[in-house]
Amino acid sequence: MGFFRFGFSTFRSLFFLIFILVVIMIVVNLCKGVQEWGRNNRSPVLHVPAAVVAKREEVFYRHNAGNIAMSHSSMKYYVTFEVESGDRMEFLVDGRWYGMLVEQDFGTLKFQGTRFLDFERVV
Repeated sequence: MGFFRFGFSTFRSLFFLIFILVVIMIVVNLCKGVQEWGRNNRSPVLHVPAAVVAKREEVFYRHNAGNIAMSHSSMKYYVTFEVESGDRMEFLVDGRWYGMLVEQDFGTLKFQGTRFLDFERVV
């Protein structure tokens, strides 16, 4: 009987430890997001000549199993711009921008910190 009691106590301790670690990871990620949001808000809005040099997308899949198997996917879209100095910057953009931008497009990139704001194509 003592063996089972010891095992349950150990399981409960490990479960509590894992729970605390997950909560800490969530709080840390939330703090990082708030810091980046604040840094972006304090950054100046810049307008620079740039070219679209690359596009990529990330797909996330979630599967739920229960009485009915369900799955869900979501996308994140990224566009890389190259400015006159040769530096490259990658921005997370929404699907509308991702669809409108084409590699080799040239124009004026408007951004604030790590936040993409706009791109005006030069024809």
